[in-house]
Amino acid sequence: MNRYKVRVRFRKAGDLRFLSHHDLMRVWERLARRAQLPLRFSEGFHPKPRIVFPSALALGIVGHDEVVELELTQFLDPEEIYRRLQAHTVPGLDLVSVRTIPPQVIGQPACATYRLQIPEERVEQVQQCLVALQARSQWTVCREKPVPRQLDARPFVRRLALEGNCLWMELALSAQGSVRAEEVLQLLGIADLLLDGRYALERVRLVLQDELPERSVQPVAARSREQSLAASVCVHDEPEGTPASSDAGHRHFEETGDSGS
Repeated sequence: MNRYKVRVRFRKAGDLRFLSHHDLMRVWERLARRAQLPLRFSEGFHPKPRIVFPSALALGIVGHDEVVELELTQFLDPEEIYRRLQAHTVPGLDLVSVRTIPPQVIGQPACATYRLQIPEERVEQVQQCLVALQARSQWTVCREKPVPRQLDARPFVRRLALEGNCLWMELALSAQGSVRAEEVLQLLGIADLLLDGRYALERVRLVLQDELPERSVQPVAARSREQSLAASVCVHDEPEGTPASSDAGHRHFEETGDSGS
């Protein structure tokens, strides 16, 4: 059977951020069916569409640059896929880009950037906690599941900075382990903000392993998309404090690699 794969980047915001990962999977399955995409199914007694999320997003977190990969049995132009999906999207789910990738490529998360608005009256507290953390050789967090254990979060934190009243975190992700953004907030003593409806943790950028070599040689079209998303994306190799602007209606199509096997 022919095998083709596309990588779709999308935003999950608004009330949709309260949707669980499993519910989001069902949303994408229905979206792909309504868009009449030729999905490829798994084999066995209970065939399921091959729809994969390289990195699940926890409940309540806004995602500005999420990734889902779809396997198809027929080649479709990325712009045609975008058009079909866009016609059936639900409120809170916005498409960012569609690109073809080689069928053998499997998206593996490399790092993610988060941000959280800090109330003015707690900015000084966060600054003091950041100074205290830098003086510690280990940042110990406790986990209860699957078994109680302790983890040193420091090796997984690439960047932790307060810019104005906005906290930025860049966290390394790998099969060997990672630290959750919520755990870093616990270290700073501000995890309670996630219970306040006025403040939402946002994952503004998700980078995959196969994308890392391309970061230094991005095509102009891709780079302009990142710049237009400066309000919701912290690019590691861009100067800090880049002015921001929203880009909800922007589309970027990119086709790379083989179209099938």
